[in-house]
Amino acid sequence: MKLFLRQQLARYADRLGELEFLLSRQDIMSDMAQFLVLSREHTEVAAVAGRWARYQQREADLAAAQEMLKDASDDADMLQMAQEEIDAASAEIGQLEAELQRMLLPKDPDDARPAFVEIRAGTGGDESALFAADLARMYLRYCDRKGWKHEVMSESASELGGYKELVLRIEGPAGGGPSGSGVYGALKFESGGHRVQRVPVTETQGRIHTSAATVAVMAEPDEAEAIKINPSDLRIDTYRASGAGGQHINKTDSAVRITHLPTGIVAECQDGRSQHSNKAQALKVLTARIQEKDRSERAAKESAERKSLVGSGDRSDRIRTYNFPQGRLTDHRINLTLYKLLSIMEGDLDDVVHALQAHEAAQQLAALELNA
Repeated sequence: MKLFLRQQLARYADRLGELEFLLSRQDIMSDMAQFLVLSREHTEVAAVAGRWARYQQREADLAAAQEMLKDASDDADMLQMAQEEIDAASAEIGQLEAELQRMLLPKDPDDARPAFVEIRAGTGGDESALFAADLARMYLRYCDRKGWKHEVMSESASELGGYKELVLRIEGPAGGGPSGSGVYGALKFESGGHRVQRVPVTETQGRIHTSAATVAVMAEPDEAEAIKINPSDLRIDTYRASGAGGQHINKTDSAVRITHLPTGIVAECQDGRSQHSNKAQALKVLTARIQEKDRSERAAKESAERKSLVGSGDRSDRIRTYNFPQGRLTDHRINLTLYKLLSIMEGDLDDVVHALQAHEAAQQLAALELNA
């Protein structure tokens, strides 16, 4: 294990002693708010310190077994016992080191939250809208594989069955982990420009066309921590909803469009059965968009020197190409190429998601070492 990691882990052991002392003090025990904050920190620090103690113990076990191996050159049973202990300790040390590295990485509190996924057709006309629909289907199939719930917040369909724009809300199952679902943590890397190369259904001469769509993934704000929007900064318009929904949806001005005047950000919803529910849903999407704009601006400032856009949510950059004639998906941020495009389009996204998460973890670890 690298020296900087050992130094970081030693600090956890020191901090655990400090927290245990603080939590034993009468003045802190009588202050429930401070006691709860320190108790939560104690739980997190104790988990890391415990694994670090186990790592150190197994290192000592490994050193003892190696000494035993040297001293037992003529004893077959002792040789076998020493080698078995060396193999077991080495394997566990490797697992513990990987686990400790993950525990040291900074955690994004939004990773556990539900997410809004916004898909927009880009260049390519009708083919782009059809590709947007294919992306939506891919994400929905992925949700089904994960057992996540999903709903359409707003949609604008194209004539050939694609989408000019679609906004989905995706949520993990109740009790699916601390603070929520982990949906945003898995899907946040999808933000960016997606390019497709294939023969469109409208092409009569079999020529391959290139078109594009953009995806933006936004964490659903925690109502307790969400940014506060001044009502005077909002313009709220109502209009008659279009599309399926029966007679009710065509007879009332139930659809709602909300504009945040300072930024020009707009959100709308027409899928609910009442103006009140549509307004509430549109406000959620609007808040998420404003929060994501703030997050993206902060990320751009903090990582301007990095070329990678993993996690930055920059929608202007082409992050991925879907090449149907070759059955190939390429993620340009991490030079990942997979020749399993059809299964990916059916929602088999785990290889892509895990590779992007591993890349982010490696970047975080490098930053941790740089700042150590």
